[in-house]
Amino acid sequence: MKSCIISRESLFRRPQKDNAQISPDGKYLSWVALDNEISNIWIAPISNLKDKTLLTQSKVENIRVYEWSKNSEYLLYKKDNNGDENWQIYSVNIHTKKEISLIDCKGVSTQIVKSSWLYPKHIVVAINNRDPYWHDMYKVDITSGKKELLIANTEGFNSYYFDENLNVRLATKILDDASNEFFVYENGTWKVFKTITFEDSMSTYISHIHSMGEDFYIVDSSNHNTSALVQINLNNNTHTVLGHSDKADISDLLLHPVTYEVEAWEQNYLKAEWEVLSKSIEGDFAFLQNKFNQTPKILSRTKADDIWIIFVSDAQNPGVAWMYNRTEQSLVKIFERRPTLNETNLLPMHSVLIQARDGLRLPSYLTLPSDVTFNEERASKSVPMVLLVHGGPYGRDYYGFNTLHQWLANRGYAVLSVNFRASTGFGKEFINKGNLQWSKKMHDDLIDAVDWAIKNGITPKDKVAIMGNSYGGYATLVGLTFTPNLFCCGVEHAGMSDLETLFKTIPPYWKSILNDLIARVGNPFTKEGISHLKECSPIYKVQNIIKPLLIAHGENDVRVKQEQAEKIVKAMKENNLPVTYVLYPNEGHSWSHHANVISYLALAENFFAEHLGGVAEPIGDAINNSSAKIIEV
Repeated sequence: MKSCIISRESLFRRPQKDNAQISPDGKYLSWVALDNEISNIWIAPISNLKDKTLLTQSKVENIRVYEWSKNSEYLLYKKDNNGDENWQIYSVNIHTKKEISLIDCKGVSTQIVKSSWLYPKHIVVAINNRDPYWHDMYKVDITSGKKELLIANTEGFNSYYFDENLNVRLATKILDDASNEFFVYENGTWKVFKTITFEDSMSTYISHIHSMGEDFYIVDSSNHNTSALVQINLNNNTHTVLGHSDKADISDLLLHPVTYEVEAWEQNYLKAEWEVLSKSIEGDFAFLQNKFNQTPKILSRTKADDIWIIFVSDAQNPGVAWMYNRTEQSLVKIFERRPTLNETNLLPMHSVLIQARDGLRLPSYLTLPSDVTFNEERASKSVPMVLLVHGGPYGRDYYGFNTLHQWLANRGYAVLSVNFRASTGFGKEFINKGNLQWSKKMHDDLIDAVDWAIKNGITPKDKVAIMGNSYGGYATLVGLTFTPNLFCCGVEHAGMSDLETLFKTIPPYWKSILNDLIARVGNPFTKEGISHLKECSPIYKVQNIIKPLLIAHGENDVRVKQEQAEKIVKAMKENNLPVTYVLYPNEGHSWSHHANVISYLALAENFFAEHLGGVAEPIGDAINNSSAKIIEV
């Protein structure tokens, strides 16, 4: 195994192949792969996978998310324009390669809500073309793009649920106090069947309706700290608990491809664990578990349910897609996701529980350089560390292959990712301990994690950096303004510097979740709320910055506007503080273009090498090959 530096291109180049799916009739395999450096969809007949065909012709925007039509004749995909998040939906015929823009509406946001075996040429799509604040429901013909309005969303619902006949049956709404109401549609009217308190709202939601239309499934924390899987009958309102774990919330469901019966469920505390409900798949899970020593991710299944496409990966394996024949219990390897990494020294990830100052246990993940061992929570030697903070913040970090962890550890750094309070998946108490705690107890958790790493010999106290995007970018700014002596430098992408301004510039279609955000972050419409938001905003403590900072931002970011970066850059300049600011004109909140990712990482690792002392691959042509505009140095 090679122990030399792994190039950025090898680690972060889009996977050679990814997102494999099998057509419902079992005749074709599809996947995403590069064509002239842009991710497009390819297909091949199952009988001859070497006979591949490029199906889509995207020239600028990468296609990453797609699905098969129920009749196996079309593939449906979505893409936006330079990160503006105005997702448009397209269909492409697998035989003629004819592509159709199903939603020919500029500047609107769309999403597929429902497809049905009974109506294989139609889908239900949510579109906010009538009112930018609310999505209406349309029935769309995937062969022509013809649309039929099903529901004008005048009720202020944030989601709808349809049965196989494409009849609306359920809906949800967030109320002024941030509680939720679940509605059932009966005899032409909406009736409340369940009220969800604000404390349960982040861990309770409707999953889907059974194909027979009489039962539906919810993930519900109403009667527990962690969520349970509950089946509810629409006719008699009986509730049946199908699964629950005291350790973590329900994190994933495996559904029968036709009936949508829940056949297995997953909870993920430190690592994913599956519980099988259906006897019909017990043998399959046992076979796959024995073969791979883990439960693979099931990506796709045929309508007959005789073939599964599965994906196997772990912290040191970027992943392999397999085709599993259930009848024969046989496996055929389809592709490796990142074969160029086979000869590199990929490093293990350690799952650790870090105790916060108030006793809360924080599930966290640590990756160390190849010359450092870890035993009983102690490292064999102390090295510089990067605290890598996840976005959201209402998301979480996971165990598994993580390119950022591998990249930074390969450069000589310990890498620590912490599920701080407000992270999702660990029960409602864990989430709600983060309410109104941005820059407060949420940041205390990060401080406590750094202290844990120093105490256990992982890193010296003067060699800790902080890095993140979105909320992680905000946390980076908080780290350098609220605790200026804790970190030796920071790198942030798409971070918020001013929380009051953040509320004024969020996309209009976020109106449905605005009350929830207010309850968790702060209220921009009251004097007390504004005071709180200012108190939590790095922009008002910018004079405290004494350590180097690198800021990157996308010009088309609709969630965290460009002015959030420019405000703090301007304030730093006024205070004669050095800052590096890089703007990407063709990016939004998340990265869309490979060359831009590489340029950002090139800047970041050379920045870390200067201030942390690790190794770095030279920047080379990374900046020139991207759209990066270095505004301040």
